[in-house]
Amino acid sequence: MRIHILGIAGTFMGGVAALARELGHEVEGSDANIYPPMSDQLAALGIALKQGYRAEHLQPHPDLVIVGNALSRGNPAVEYLLNARLPYVSGPQWIGDNLLRARRVFAVAGTHGKTTTTAMLAWILDASGRAPGFLVGGVPENFGVSARLGVGADFVIEADEYDTAFFDKRSKFVHYHAQIAILNNLEFDHADIFPDVAAIERQFHHLVRTVPGNGRLIVNAEDGRLAEVLAMGAWSPVTTFGIGQGDWRARLIAADGSEFAVLRDGEELGVVRWPLIGRHNVTNALAALAAADAGGADIAGAIAALADFRSAKRRLELIGAANGIKVYDDFAHHPTAIATTLAGLRAKVGGARILVGTEPRSNSMRLGSHADELAPSLADADAVVFLQRAELPWDAHRVTRALGGRGRTAATVDALIAALREQAQPGDHVVFMSNGGFENAPRRFVAALTGKE
Repeated sequence: MRIHILGIAGTFMGGVAALARELGHEVEGSDANIYPPMSDQLAALGIALKQGYRAEHLQPHPDLVIVGNALSRGNPAVEYLLNARLPYVSGPQWIGDNLLRARRVFAVAGTHGKTTTTAMLAWILDASGRAPGFLVGGVPENFGVSARLGVGADFVIEADEYDTAFFDKRSKFVHYHAQIAILNNLEFDHADIFPDVAAIERQFHHLVRTVPGNGRLIVNAEDGRLAEVLAMGAWSPVTTFGIGQGDWRARLIAADGSEFAVLRDGEELGVVRWPLIGRHNVTNALAALAAADAGGADIAGAIAALADFRSAKRRLELIGAANGIKVYDDFAHHPTAIATTLAGLRAKVGGARILVGTEPRSNSMRLGSHADELAPSLADADAVVFLQRAELPWDAHRVTRALGGRGRTAATVDALIAALREQAQPGDHVVFMSNGGFENAPRRFVAALTGKE
């Protein structure tokens, strides 16, 4: 079958493309913005990419069009496929119908940590000899690809609450019919589709409704909104986790989260020593371990496997160092994610300076829904350069003014790079935070430090 994927360069749809290719289909796709790491993965798979959404990209007609949720009515490709009556389906439905029906599905949901926890759980099961299939919203370093079919019964999937497609406004995760579902956390996000946090809670409860009675819910005991979701009704056994409360807990040995003991029902099961940092990653690990245990994995082996876990690209990824300055790329999309990431880095580097270049890239950030939370989330940064493109509909100075002299705005990425270059000194840690391409700013900054740009 010849499949054309609209929105192929997104992290989820790129994974769909990889799985379709592995199933033996002829796959091509188009997108408006194509950038690493997904562009590199697709090129390595030999999948043809077409720039932009043009009607001629669907000619000659493919056998099936898989439509990403970034596309809406009025898009030239969407209008053409509807007028030409081409067969089409959403990515989540295609995954659910073609891959997941015969698998034991581990779904990882939450406002934060989905990608890291999904990659972590897939790695634990793989190290246990289970050879799971997976679809991760990023490229895990341990695997080098965002998706694979696997050969065992298990399939681990990142379960996003964002809507499915222009023709299906349910959350993606209702298509997966998980047997084991992780509910990692729940906060307000996606202001473009959800009016309030209660609407998101209802969508999470739709996920809870799809988990069978002989399945299991793995739930963050420290999240009050998830407690509200469960109060709407739960028909599956519930296992809880949290650093300070829950069935699965952690005792921090290192303040930065790089070493901690794992406890289940008060019994210490082992110690994790790994390269990740931050309390949020400790919580992610507890969720992954609890889910692996629910799936029958050997827990001692699972704990040992975390020593070799490497997170997905763009999760505080160290991409280079020059002149004594370390440069990181981080997929920040929400104030809580910014705060926890910087807190983990601060615990690791102590008094060293942390400089941040950030882009309000997610729909909620661009709309200004989190504007009042951004300055507090940057508390651990010594200096911040905030990208305020001309089209940003709100004044970013409300953030930089609240930073008390630690912040400034820049109108372009070039200006942002120049401002950070002016401030950076040997011993500094410079973090670029955006869930978009950011015009390749982190690598351009490394090049500027070495005089190669």
